[in-house]
Amino acid sequence: MIEEYADRVWNGEADDSIVDMGLFGQGVQTIADGLGWWCGFGNVIAFDSGGELALFDTSAPFMSERMHTDVRAWSRSPLTTAIYSHGHIDHVFGTAPFEESGPRATVYAHEAVNARFQRYLLTSGYNAVINRRQFQNDDLQWPTAYRYPDVTYRDTLTVRHGDVTFDLFHAKGETDDATVGHVPEHRLLLPGDLFIWVSPNCGNPQKAQRYPREWAHALRRMAALDAEIMLPSHGAPIFGRDRVRQALLETAEWLDSLISQTLVLLNEGARLDEIVHTVKPVSHLADRPYLRARYDEPEFIVRNLWRLYGGWYDGNPANLKPAPDAALAGAVAELAGGAARLADAALKALSDGDERLAGHFAEMAALAAPDDPGVHRVRAEVFGARAAGEQSLMAKGVFAWAAKESAGRAST
Repeated sequence: MIEEYADRVWNGEADDSIVDMGLFGQGVQTIADGLGWWCGFGNVIAFDSGGELALFDTSAPFMSERMHTDVRAWSRSPLTTAIYSHGHIDHVFGTAPFEESGPRATVYAHEAVNARFQRYLLTSGYNAVINRRQFQNDDLQWPTAYRYPDVTYRDTLTVRHGDVTFDLFHAKGETDDATVGHVPEHRLLLPGDLFIWVSPNCGNPQKAQRYPREWAHALRRMAALDAEIMLPSHGAPIFGRDRVRQALLETAEWLDSLISQTLVLLNEGARLDEIVHTVKPVSHLADRPYLRARYDEPEFIVRNLWRLYGGWYDGNPANLKPAPDAALAGAVAELAGGAARLADAALKALSDGDERLAGHFAEMAALAAPDDPGVHRVRAEVFGARAAGEQSLMAKGVFAWAAKESAGRAST
């Protein structure tokens, strides 16, 4: 069953990615003897060997109980080993239910996971806000207690678990603390979030620095392992050496193109604005189901490359020490004849199909007249339309959040 399902996802006949939990609720799928795969927001890969259970990734706080129940239906062996692919919260919160009724597991992770958890404690309020916005979930609570790893490593580590070997190595990409796993007994690759069945998540506009160039290097390193099975921590399994290699190498090629285009323009002294609106992903990979921009977007990756290599100054001297947004909006509104005129211009731009320009006008109108319900009705309409027209979850989240803000003000 699982091979047939994975084939459908590969052919674009079913969706299973970081934004589509295709088999969630179906329990643990047996991949091979002693090897199981659980689908959730944060997949879990389970190994039952020598009468002991090991998990590669442990899912999210809001899914840990469901994951525990499903894994326990698949194996009653005590959990003794857990490996974090990285420190994002959808991968590190599943050991507690096992440890409540069994031994304390040994948790392995890259050494930078500890620093990530410390940073989360420093920025818990910010992380709550941006994740509510990104996932359009007003009830999301950011955790303030973490299960720290018991064993950390810097470059490589080999962990034995019964008859199974985990060859682990560090990589940078979506995060600076990523661990890739290779299990030679199963010819199995565990990429964590370095492959998520959509375009790489290395431009997220609300999150810490990502590393596109290092990500491409990691993809090629993984491809060289010649694995027969790849079980990502988001999205469906991939079976077959050729498909695994193709997915990894084409993703690396896709990233390399954005990187090289950006660096050429950066080195020529172009402004960020020019680079963002010039660089495009390679067209011959546009039909790949694992490169669709449904979570992150190419232009966000370009911005992240600028931040990594060029700093925060965007090349526009007016933006080096700018006027407050509200002051600029007020001056423009006065020139236009009032905030209502800007709101009208926003609606016209939206009607003409220029949603980007409509967004500028609507935001300026709201900043210039923050208590005007009519202006907020326009802002809600503009950003509601923008949210509806976007494919990526990140853009949808930001625009929907803005629309909701103004919808509330328009009704008061």
